[in-house]
Amino acid sequence: MPSGVFGVMTADGPGALSSEELFAGKKVVFLTMPGAFTPTCSARHLPGFIDQYAELIKRGVDEVACLAVNDLFVMDAWGKDLGSGDKVRLLADGNADYSKALGIEVDSRAFGMGLRSKRSVFIVDDGIVQYVAIDDPGKFEVSSVEAVLEKI
Repeated sequence: MPSGVFGVMTADGPGALSSEELFAGKKVVFLTMPGAFTPTCSARHLPGFIDQYAELIKRGVDEVACLAVNDLFVMDAWGKDLGSGDKVRLLADGNADYSKALGIEVDSRAFGMGLRSKRSVFIVDDGIVQYVAIDDPGKFEVSSVEAVLEKI
């Protein structure tokens, strides 16, 4: 995975987490979504991973992380709204820097949403991508928790 820094909310307020800290020595399911509080992301994508967290851990996943092109305050509010708790780490990619590094940025200015991230999932083992799936625009298929459970 590329090197980068994510915005995260900590118990002490705004903070940062490096990609090295996130991925080193762990198996991570890394989700990217177009945005917090968007319909599919909020109703289906992230909730699936929250609901199936125990099964993912049972299958050897150490951490589930979700990145969206939003600021860390929005990501924190979204996590609280969906009840992600300690199950899914929410990562802010406010300027889409990490999305660009992954090559999954999408121009959504026509919809008034600016630069966003494609809907995708990466299975990462100690910083090395083992599996990647990127949904076609407007689709929610290959990045679902059900699809990930078939690959783990």
